[in-house]
Amino acid sequence: MPSILTRIEQAWRERAIALKALSFGLVGLVNSAVDFGVFSFGFYVLHLPIIAANLIAWIVAVSGSYVMNSQITFAHESGRKLGLKRYFSFALSQVAGFVANTATVYIVSYVLERLSVGENRAVLVGKLLAIGASFAVNFSLSHFVVFRRLPGGGPQT
Repeated sequence: MPSILTRIEQAWRERAIALKALSFGLVGLVNSAVDFGVFSFGFYVLHLPIIAANLIAWIVAVSGSYVMNSQITFAHESGRKLGLKRYFSFALSQVAGFVANTATVYIVSYVLERLSVGENRAVLVGKLLAIGASFAVNFSLSHFVVFRRLPGGGPQT
């Protein structure tokens, strides 16, 4: 099995990674809107703590992301098939993105609040920056781990 660095280098040479990143980003825009909406509803309307609202938003967004990325971005690798085992593998791989997202929203909102930006603005800015931080982690894990092309180029089962 080739190393991850070898796979990254090969994917970059084939330019497939750029198209997949674009597709992943577009799917991510949709899911970011969902994430942001669910988070805002939980935090501002239901008055949930930041971490609880973020967890609920993440679960909803990662579920939508799995479906759309299986059907669009990584259609060849997934065979456009959804499966519970693959969903849990995808969700588990996205935990690192969730950790990066949660840490970013928490730290940025804390720092900005201390700079007298105000809690509401601080949390919104933190959440927007958190979405960007988690994108890099989520795409990398999706492309190189969850939906990696198997030897022979066929879809994963």
